[in-house]
Amino acid sequence: MEMAYRERWEAEIAEMRRVLGGFAMKEECKWGKPTYTVDGKNVVIMQGFKEYFGLGFFQGALLKDPRKVLVQLGQVHAGRVMKFTSAKDITARAATIKAYVREAIAVEKAGLRMKRKKTSDFPVPEELRERFRRDPRFKRAFEALTPGRQRSYLYHFAAAKQSATRVARIEKAIPAILEGRGFLERR
Repeated sequence: MEMAYRERWEAEIAEMRRVLGGFAMKEECKWGKPTYTVDGKNVVIMQGFKEYFGLGFFQGALLKDPRKVLVQLGQVHAGRVMKFTSAKDITARAATIKAYVREAIAVEKAGLRMKRKKTSDFPVPEELRERFRRDPRFKRAFEALTPGRQRSYLYHFAAAKQSATRVARIEKAIPAILEGRGFLERR
């Protein structure tokens, strides 16, 4: 798998290395991918996906992003990705990449971090409130979960656009919650 990744994105990796070459960062291999660090702290990582090549910013949520080019993948907290379609695309956007990386290094050197989201920051869907009212045992089981487990369920429930889907997700999760398991945990 790793070899295919390298070959598929070889030109993009080479071009990104060229663009990042002027910075006082150290290139290391982490998670099998070229990762750039400052004082041992991760700043950016190169990632090849099926449809695009990405430069991942570990603290990307803290960058100003004036060009609106940073994308949040899934429910990652601080990380953001800048997407590219080819080595030419990287060359054309070299100035933007450098400006963002410069800011990312400054953020890292300042030791800035995103504030962790508290469980109370996550909305509790009305469908879940209703279920809690009808089923105190379920409410107690939910409240007994670790904050991280509660957050993953709240995120999963609230991500459904329709009420019927939220209800279905809640119903499906009840056995796991009663057993004290998190959203992605198997028995």
